[in-house]
Amino acid sequence: MRIELPPLREVIARHGLSASKALGQNFLLDEQLLDRIAAIPGDLTDKPVLEVGPGPGGLTRALLRAGARVTAIEMDRRCLPALAELGEAFPGKLRVIEGDALKIDTAELFHEPYAIVANLPYNVGTALFTGWLTGEAWPPRWASLTLMFQEEVARRITAQPSTSAYGRLAVLAQWRSHAKLSMKVHRSAFTPPPKVMSAIVHVVPSQMPEGVSARVLEKVTEAAFGQRRKMLRQSLKSLPRALEALERLGIDPQRRAETLTVEEFVEIARALS
Repeated sequence: MRIELPPLREVIARHGLSASKALGQNFLLDEQLLDRIAAIPGDLTDKPVLEVGPGPGGLTRALLRAGARVTAIEMDRRCLPALAELGEAFPGKLRVIEGDALKIDTAELFHEPYAIVANLPYNVGTALFTGWLTGEAWPPRWASLTLMFQEEVARRITAQPSTSAYGRLAVLAQWRSHAKLSMKVHRSAFTPPPKVMSAIVHVVPSQMPEGVSARVLEKVTEAAFGQRRKMLRQSLKSLPRALEALERLGIDPQRRAETLTVEEFVEIARALS
């Protein structure tokens, strides 16, 4: 049974909502597009889902229609009444937490594996994403990430070596996960339209390579891409034993960071772990 809900534009007008530039908000109102996004993680029937920055609840309603049990974190209290109405339409299916997702340990909110699906606020998207990808504990508590980013950031996450977009974000996303660009979203789909195009990235955790410290890999990529135009012998010299590791692994120290594969970064981190 499909629950009839008022159009999103009507909800926004009735609650006097406007997208806040300070909070990096852009509202997505195309219901068919929202339903397609909610379908990317697969069957969500009775599955727990975390959504960050639901705003007036466009994606939230698509997730609820897909059968998910949604926990939404929203720091803009202007949006809370609209979300409360949505909670009434789907009794027992929506939990809204007012707060800053950067300051909340989201894993503590769930007792079982959960999907994360979000049209992330542009100003905190990358910080939240790297937070979910890092840490020694693996596999993570989340089962998948389905996240909207600016298209440029999405391309950096899914980039291949020796391309201009390839960097630290690609290595972090790919060394123990599968990351793919699932869908592009035109700027005209948003209210107000952002200056750039958007895209959705879908990430599923895979097996973590043995004998590698996540923290060491983060340090290696930080150093290597922190001076990406320099050769590895220069960019990695601040890391103890890194140059000896390159020699032992047969990696030419005259190469630049963007030419190394994800596997080569893993090998360097393993040698230093």
